[in-house]
Formats: sequence, structure tokens, C-alpha cells
Amino acid sequence: MRFPPAPVFALLVLASLAWAQEVDPKATSPSAKAINSPSQPAIALQPDASGAVPPEQIRQLLTVAEKKDLENDKRLRDYTYVERDEEHRLDEHGNVVKTEIRTSEVLEIYGEQIEKLIAKNDKPLSEEEARKEDDKVQKIIDKRRNESENDRRKRLEKEDKQREEDHKFVLEIADAFDFRLLGSETVDGYDCWVLQAEPHPGYQAKERDAKMLSKFHGRVWIDKVDAQWVKLDVTALDTITFGVFLARIHKGASVEVEQTRVNDEVWLPRHVKARLDAKLALVKTYRMDIDQTYRDYKKFRTESKITVVGETQ
Repeated sequence: MRFPPAPVFALLVLASLAWAQEVDPKATSPSAKAINSPSQPAIALQPDASGAVPPEQIRQLLTVAEKKDLENDKRLRDYTYVERDEEHRLDEHGNVVKTEIRTSEVLEIYGEQIEKLIAKNDKPLSEEEARKEDDKVQKIIDKRRNESENDRRKRLEKEDKQREEDHKFVLEIADAFDFRLLGSETVDGYDCWVLQAEPHPGYQAKERDAKMLSKFHGRVWIDKVDAQWVKLDVTALDTITFGVFLARIHKGASVEVEQTRVNDEVWLPRHVKARLDAKLALVKTYRMDIDQTYRDYKKFRTESKITVVGETQ
């Protein structure tokens, strides 16, 4: 992805992690097999006498979904896939002034996610461009293969620290929003519960970055049988300013994310749509529509090269 880092972080963190509310991996939790087992009974939401679903039932559903989402994140590291990014730059009137399409193969090399560009504007790369991409990947492989134990330990510790900070951020979502059941809807063939999330009045963020949560609202679609989130739709309710470079996301910026079941073992991204209206460093304005698709998930293991051991159904 090639967007301004600060604005996109806010939107895509919410799209990727919101509603996940990931638990501490050290905490006691069901095994991966149990979490993703299709035989696990569905969580039924039962309205009370007033017709409202008790918050405890909705929280239970979200708790199961968040644990499964954590496992999905871990299992994603076992897959390569193809990502197509279509970006439409817009003028102040919303007219498209430039379109750029980039298609990449996403690889996992020694625990590091690498994008290898394979097409631009839906046309294959030239021989020279393809060779440069191959060389880029090989350099990373060689670097990681020859990495010292000390460097590897520092790199993994840094990644663990970032992961821990991300977990703290998402753990606040349960307190930041009030969830309401809207009903049922079929998404991509899956029968889902539809939940509306609105900022909780009086919410006080514990983590600094979590302050932005009160300026978003949205909906989440959760599969009734698997208790996996299938679709998210998140919109900014107000202008958000944050980050070292004083990035701003303007009111109305939005992200919609859809997931799909892969290999009967994991739910992974299928489609992302975003409308971004932001300003970076209070100088450069970004207005764009973004459309991303993910396909050709293939399971693999990697040492010094990528080895496919299975394909999606």
C-alpha cells in the first residue's frame, strides 16, 4: 500500500483491527483448532421483553469474534497472496484527475511481509522492472538468512512491542462504542448479524491513540455460524488531527472491508474500499478513492525461498 502513512494508519487500523478487540496472547484462550472449528455452536442473540438484545449477549459474540480474528492474523503469516490496489486521485470537486493501479504478490520472508510488484495499470512489468523486483526480494532473503542472532532478537522484540501497543489500542474499543443489533443480512453467501456501533457518551481513552475512536462510527457484519466478522464499514464523524506531522483526516473519510473464508481454516481480506480526504503536515492534501482486492491465497512455508504447500479452494 502506498498511501500517506499517518492518515491511512487511522483508517486502516480501524478497518483491520476494529471490532477485533484482540486479547492478550498470554491470556488463557481456546486453542486455534477450537476457535476455528466449524462444529462450534453458533452464538444466538435473543431479544429481551422490550425487543432489545442485552449488551452482554452482544459482548459475548464480539469476544468470540475477536479471539478468532487474532488467530486469523497469525494464520495470515502462512499465506502468500495477490493484492491489487486501484487509486483514484480526486480534485476538490470529487472529479477523478489521475488513476493508478498496482498489482503485487505479497510474500512472507523470515517473518517479514514483502510486496513484489508484478503489474502496473493491469499490464505486466517490463523485463527490467521485473528483474529489479526479483533482485529486491532476493536481497531481503539474503539479509534475513545472514542475520545475526542479536539482530534477529532486536527485530523480533521491536515487532512484539508494536504488536503489544496495537493490542492495547484495540482493547479500548469495547468501552469506546455502544453496539446495537440491527438485524440479519446475507453477505457473500454468509448469514450475518448486523451490529451498529456509535461512540459511547463520556468515553475516556486510556491509550493516547485511542482518543480518536470517539470520532468514528460504523457497522460490523458477523457470521452467525462461525462468529467471524465478514464485513466492516467505518466512517469518520469529525476531523481528526494526530501524529508527529500533524496529519488530519477530514469528516466523512471511510473504509469498508470484506473478508472471506480460505481453506476452511481462516478468514482473510477479500475487498477494501476507502474514501480518504486528508491533509499531511497541514500542507499536502490527499483526496482519493481506493479499491483493493485480494486473491490467490496460497499456503506456504519459507526459509530462503518461497515454497507453496497448498492452494485455496
